[in-house]
Amino acid sequence: MVENMGRLEASPSSNQHQIVLILDFGSQYTQLIARRLRELGVYCEIVAHDISADDVLAREPIGLIFSGGPQGVYEDRAPQPDSRIYGLGVPILGVCYGMQLAAKQFGGKVEGSDTREYGRAAIRCQQTGVLFDGLDQSQTVWMSHGDRVTNPPDGFVVTASSAEVPIAAMEDRSRGVFCIQFHPEVSHTDYGKEILRNFLSQGCRAEPDWSMTSYRNEAIDRIRAQVGDRRVLCAVSGGVDSTVVAVLLERALGDQVVAVFVDNGVLRKEEATTVLESLQGELGLNVAAVDARQRFLEQLEGIQDPEEKRRIIGRVFIEVFQEQAKKEEGLQFLAQGTLYPDVIESAPVKGPSAVIKTHHNVGGLPEELGFELVEPLRWLFKDEVRQLGRELGIPEEYIGRHPFPGPGLAVRILGEVTAERVALLQNADAVFLEELRSAGYYDKVSQAFAVLLPVKSVGVMGDGRTYENVVALRAVSTEDFMTADWSHLPYELLGHAANRIVNEVPGINRVVYDITSKPPGTIEWE
Repeated sequence: MVENMGRLEASPSSNQHQIVLILDFGSQYTQLIARRLRELGVYCEIVAHDISADDVLAREPIGLIFSGGPQGVYEDRAPQPDSRIYGLGVPILGVCYGMQLAAKQFGGKVEGSDTREYGRAAIRCQQTGVLFDGLDQSQTVWMSHGDRVTNPPDGFVVTASSAEVPIAAMEDRSRGVFCIQFHPEVSHTDYGKEILRNFLSQGCRAEPDWSMTSYRNEAIDRIRAQVGDRRVLCAVSGGVDSTVVAVLLERALGDQVVAVFVDNGVLRKEEATTVLESLQGELGLNVAAVDARQRFLEQLEGIQDPEEKRRIIGRVFIEVFQEQAKKEEGLQFLAQGTLYPDVIESAPVKGPSAVIKTHHNVGGLPEELGFELVEPLRWLFKDEVRQLGRELGIPEEYIGRHPFPGPGLAVRILGEVTAERVALLQNADAVFLEELRSAGYYDKVSQAFAVLLPVKSVGVMGDGRTYENVVALRAVSTEDFMTADWSHLPYELLGHAANRIVNEVPGINRVVYDITSKPPGTIEWE
């Protein structure tokens, strides 16, 4: 696990389960590899690419995966693993760049190519091999590379090839090294999950023992051990993550938990009222409400940089919680719904992966916090949190809510955040969500929202010229929120939503629809 200082921290779960370590060489799909392994019942964590062989041995992994990466293995600053790792006797799966690293290490040849290969490709398995055991000889896989292995190292057997890549997969069973040029973790690879399962079962002799039931029980035990008989302030927003944290804490600690809901002025339309009613009424949580709308908006005045918005919101949240803690005795802990992707994206590991965005609850926290953090979701992905919620018996209406960013509409308002611009976006967003629900599409998409753009456009309304704001609508479909496709909503739905927004929300005269997938875009605009 990555800490704020960019070093590595082991999850408590790694002491209780078999573990596979994924060395991150900068691939956009690294988190997805981890997600797939956990789906297969094997716990895994992402670590820095330059983790020492000694640290690897201390973690006692049953396998290692070298991720892909954007660089060539012969480039001056190309990330390299500790060479001693190859001699540890731990099975290795090299993916794309990871395959090229293994080829270079063991004396093979890696070359650049005039033709790069991105997207779907057909491969044919020349020999069954460990990874392709029981699978069709002809498969469709997802390629994303420029360099390729042109001569395998001694002892390696070529197990698959494509029209463009003579060595699409290779392995050396005696060394326990298995390599593929394509990405098994993405859904575009036909048998990706089966390939990973073969590596785990045959290459690593894994015995799947990771489940959300076991995680729930372990998390409750860890919370009790950490907190003891003291009290916890739990930040709740009504979103899936904080709701799951609050219910989990209530199960573990009972009335030692004080839940606090902060209206930061950048929530959805009428959300403060509906969230409090649902948390206090239907879920029966003890929730204190704090109206801090003016305070947040004053701090955001004039700020346009999205990273600065996140840092300000993170800081002001903590200030509010610190003040609230003074009103209660013994509140020494702050619980929040930090997720594994929040930490990975916010805090750079010592290596090639970029900081995508600073999450307000990680990189936005002040140095002098005044609380000890309780973060029981810190090692989970988004869809795993939903599974945990179901394990806790939380009703599906809460589990199925679309994600809402911690900084709220502040990162859906591009440019300066003002009360007037917040009201514009709240009204437009409410119309879009109403239309999705009435058309039966809210539960068919994974996340949907409106974004207020920092531009104006000319329009004609009532035979007169207008020069007003532009709103972008965004809807995506995804299984894990690490990759996502834009949702192909019916034209009639989009047209009706756009017509209503323009007619019902004064100040907006144009609506556009975002058809960008993740990657290359992120789901949120900021």
